[in-house]
Amino acid sequence: MSNESGGNASGTHADSFDSASFLKNLTTKPGVYQMYDAEGGILYVGKAKNLKNRVSSYFRNSGLTIKTQALVSRIRNIEITVTPSEAEALVLEHNLIKSQKPPFNILLRDDKSFPYIFLSSGEPHPRLALHRGAKKKVGRYFGPFPNVSAVRESLNFLQKTFGVRQCEDSVYRNRTRPCLLYQIERCSGPCVEAVSEREYAADVEQTVLFLEGKNDSLQKNLAGAMEQASANLAFEQAALYRDRITALRQVQAQQVIESGQMNMDVVACAAEAGAACVHILYVRQGRVVGSKNYYPKDRLENDEATVLSAFISHHYLGGTSMDIPPSVIVSHALDDEKAIGDAVALNSNKQVQITSNVRTYRAKWVAMALQAARLNLRSKLNSAQSLLQRFEQLQKIMGFDEAPERIECFDISHSSGEKTVASCVVFDQNGPRKSDYRRFNIEGITAGDDYAAMEQALNRRYSRLQKEGKKLPDLLLIDGGKGQLGKAIEVLAELGIQEVTLLGVAKGTTRKAGFETLVKPDGTEQVMAADSPALHLIQQVRDEAHRFAITGHKQRRDQARRTSTLENIPGIGPKRRREMLHYFGGLQEVMRASIDDLAKVPGISKKMAEEVYSALHSE
Repeated sequence: MSNESGGNASGTHADSFDSASFLKNLTTKPGVYQMYDAEGGILYVGKAKNLKNRVSSYFRNSGLTIKTQALVSRIRNIEITVTPSEAEALVLEHNLIKSQKPPFNILLRDDKSFPYIFLSSGEPHPRLALHRGAKKKVGRYFGPFPNVSAVRESLNFLQKTFGVRQCEDSVYRNRTRPCLLYQIERCSGPCVEAVSEREYAADVEQTVLFLEGKNDSLQKNLAGAMEQASANLAFEQAALYRDRITALRQVQAQQVIESGQMNMDVVACAAEAGAACVHILYVRQGRVVGSKNYYPKDRLENDEATVLSAFISHHYLGGTSMDIPPSVIVSHALDDEKAIGDAVALNSNKQVQITSNVRTYRAKWVAMALQAARLNLRSKLNSAQSLLQRFEQLQKIMGFDEAPERIECFDISHSSGEKTVASCVVFDQNGPRKSDYRRFNIEGITAGDDYAAMEQALNRRYSRLQKEGKKLPDLLLIDGGKGQLGKAIEVLAELGIQEVTLLGVAKGTTRKAGFETLVKPDGTEQVMAADSPALHLIQQVRDEAHRFAITGHKQRRDQARRTSTLENIPGIGPKRRREMLHYFGGLQEVMRASIDDLAKVPGISKKMAEEVYSALHSE
């Protein structure tokens, strides 16, 4: 590589940059250019296949955006570095941007380490767990996954399907009786020897096959085990293997891409009003394992293709990607697709093909990612000064590693101890998720015992979420002081839930808004400033839980109304109702079923399934 410089050779700063003289002698080779201001501060770093053509474009008489004109007006010196190829220029550009952080470049924060699923080894009953950070423990690491939510979703499925323990080693070693997870069939109970070491080892082997994406081998393994159990007249064990095969097929039906087992990233960009959102769909071993949003800072308000090009360079050259797949599909055609691919190969010794011209199911993935990018960008623009700021402030004040993606809050409401109702409201970074709200009619407790009511509601909520494999919150708010928070700690410990952060919200001594005391699990208390955006977020969530609990007093007829809806659907008589209830195992599962799921019931056609779904969800 060679370096050249333009501007004032004397070392003093001129009133303006002599672009004509500089461009006259500029090379046409590939390389990198660095623009500096009058104080010698870096303004911008760029790369080019042809340095003369690229740098000349900044000094043309027309066609520049206002922000690009602002950049050019501040240039007093330009330095260039010639490279053997455009790919090497791209690598150098990335390194310079990362080290110098020029204000006019598209900048991305380096991401934290991606999470993994950890399987311990060297013990009779290995443990599955979420892992992030240095891989110091002895065992196997599966991943990486795009975010913690993707890991939890996989762990929920594995726990429900194979029953491998996920409890802490300290809990496992000190159990004298099976925990609640064993009772709801989410763990095989190795802590009390409810399962033999041979059977547990088989469960671990099947778990590994699933995590390695070897679903065909796993299905054959399960089918053989089911046949063997049937031949030995062990029908309960055969039914267990049958259920595992069914669960595996359901996951495959929802997630496997048409072309079979493959790894790819689908990257889409939306830009609007000086902001941009890049949305990535991660496909690994034929399954969509998650997605992630990035919001690169772009002071020059570039178009989508330019933002996407800069993002992909940084993402795959800078180690912010969870891994580098052989195929990357982008929403907009990039002028430097081949150069980026060559640069990645040069930097990591991994071959990657970047393409935007795709058809069939890949085009559908691109459309899905692009729609997500647009919706997320619009949401960010609409709430940039409120919700997102509040979540980020909460992360900062509470010292969280990252801003919580999902917050749940519980409150108890009753009239002199009668008709006690517990509410659960859910918020994410887009605001309230009302479809996830839940109420619990509390029965069988001493009237007015808020502690017992909180314990019952939390038990019902989180044992249900675990059993169904649903998403757990990142932060759980409890409306109350140390007593209510203590009950929440006990319930989550009994359920073996360690990933959820707990926080009590107690009224201050004046019992006025703005003077709330936050109670942490270790008993320490914290009072936020009354004008804190983080406190405003907590108040918003807590007030919504309070409102939802109060209105619950008048809505105790919910179950009867749903049952009546099912009975009054035209064409659905007693026989078909029995078939649906038998197929799904209950009314609640019928309510959750999709049209395709309903059409699988014997005697229910696709058209009838559409009518049933429409009737059940008409409200």
